[in-house]
Amino acid sequence: MNTLTKALLGVFLLLSPWLLVQVWILAAAPDEAFEEMPICSDSSSNCAHLGGGEYHRMEVTTVILEGQSLEETKSLAVDYIDDNGGDILFESESESEYFVHFVEHTSFWLFPDDVVLSITVAGENSSKIELHSESRLGAGDLGVNPERLETLYDALTSD
Repeated sequence: MNTLTKALLGVFLLLSPWLLVQVWILAAAPDEAFEEMPICSDSSSNCAHLGGGEYHRMEVTTVILEGQSLEETKSLAVDYIDDNGGDILFESESESEYFVHFVEHTSFWLFPDDVVLSITVAGENSSKIELHSESRLGAGDLGVNPERLETLYDALTSD
C-alpha cells in the first residue's frame, strides 16, 4: 500500500463514525413540515417554547413587540433564517400573520432541530410573536433549544 492510499484510508476511518451518524440521522429524522404551532409536553427536555400562553424552559416572557410592525418583524426573521442557514419547510403569510417552520442543524454532528415562528399583528404598529424549537432526536438538548430561541428573540427585537 502506498502512502497516499494509507493516508486516504486513515482519513476515511477517522470520518466513518461521523458518516455513520449522518446516515442514521437521515433515516431516523426525516423532514416533516409543521403547518401549525406545536407545543412542548410538560416533561420535555428537548424542547423550548415562548408565547401562545406557553413558556417552556424560557425566561423571556415578552411576546408583544411594540413599535414594530408585522413586516418589520418578518424581515428580521427572514434575515435570521438566512444568517443561520435555516432550511424552510413550510411558510404561510397573510395580512395579519406570518408563519414559518424551518430547520437548523447543530454544529459538527448536524442533528436537525425544528424551529417554528409565528408573527401576528398586535396593533397598529406592533406585532406578537410565538417561538418554538425542538430537537428531533434524543431525550435532551443540552440547552440548545432555549438558547436558540433566545438568539432568535434577540434578533427579532434588535431593530
